[in-house]
Amino acid sequence: MSSLVRARSRLLHLPTAATVATPLLRQLRRLSTDDSTTLTIETSVPFTGHKIEPPSRSVETTPKELFGFFRDMALMRRMEIAADSLYKAKLIRGFCHLYDGQEAVAVGMEAATTRRDCIITAYRDHCIYLARGGTLVEAFAELMGRVAGCSKGKGGSMHFYKKENGFYGGHGIVGAQVPLGCGLAFAQKYVKDEAVSFAMYGDGAANQGQLFEALNISALWDLPAILVCENNHYGMGTAEWRAAKSPAYYKRGDYVPGLKVDGMDALAVKQACRFAKEYALKNGPIILEMDTYRYHGHSMSDPGSTYRTRDEISGVRQERDPIERVRKLILAHDIASATELKDIEKEVRKEVDDAIAEAKESPMPDPSALFEHVYAKGLGAQSYGVDRHEVRAVLA
Repeated sequence: MSSLVRARSRLLHLPTAATVATPLLRQLRRLSTDDSTTLTIETSVPFTGHKIEPPSRSVETTPKELFGFFRDMALMRRMEIAADSLYKAKLIRGFCHLYDGQEAVAVGMEAATTRRDCIITAYRDHCIYLARGGTLVEAFAELMGRVAGCSKGKGGSMHFYKKENGFYGGHGIVGAQVPLGCGLAFAQKYVKDEAVSFAMYGDGAANQGQLFEALNISALWDLPAILVCENNHYGMGTAEWRAAKSPAYYKRGDYVPGLKVDGMDALAVKQACRFAKEYALKNGPIILEMDTYRYHGHSMSDPGSTYRTRDEISGVRQERDPIERVRKLILAHDIASATELKDIEKEVRKEVDDAIAEAKESPMPDPSALFEHVYAKGLGAQSYGVDRHEVRAVLA
């Protein structure tokens, strides 16, 4: 029995766990999921630093945070699995890149930031959007091209967006979001906002010239920019060692410090992002390389099994899965029982199913919406025919 439960037993004048009735133990566990008692847990592997002393492996957390990590990642995992089914049923069209396996990066980063901090990413964006406060209905509606979607049904899988919560998308051009993220950091420094910007990209984008150009000017101007390389080890179907002479992406900044992080460990991600935020506000840019893994292929058109073995995928699932890691921590600290965690996963499944049903009720955008959100409102921009004589529409 954990020290947390023993303390509760003494406080409530209860007997030991061996003699306490099962319903009462469940009540104690339910109470502990909201507990703010500080737990100190060591990360799975040490951080590796480049031109910087890495942070401590000892991470402070609470039962409430661990329980939240489990539920949030379970929700993300179920959302992506459901998106796979919807795509195969042709309810989602176009490109679709799934995030299952990488959920620890999304929840760990969110735990270390505020909504004043900005996050911008590439096209594997569904779970980042959810972590930033987006809803399942908005996510599924956008995936299916409905007006209730976060981008009014016009962005699709690659262009989720929630500016009011500091989420600037979802971008389809490889690497192009990194200069935009550095621009957000420039704006934050300009207005003295005391916040940072996380510009996320994959190992497949790590060789892009624009990334180094943006990093150079960020370093010159000491911008609070944190470049986050989500290294899932395959750029589309190309293994990192075949595409990069130096796959140590956290060292790629040369004059900019970097940190290698176990991206399958939510607590390690939280610790690294908190450390990077403190550094960037005082000193300028830093690079975080998240060592992670995607279970699906690059996109829904990629089976993901032609360039890697099924044994490799199942091996990562068994040894490094981010949800299972948190599950083990929750059980080890007696925060919830295995049965209660299974119940949470059942609740999550129903929540996703209900969101899909609601999203399906949303209509497709009217064709006239094609001319909306093109120009800023109130500027009087007009659309003409080819002869420039007839005004076809006012783009307001």
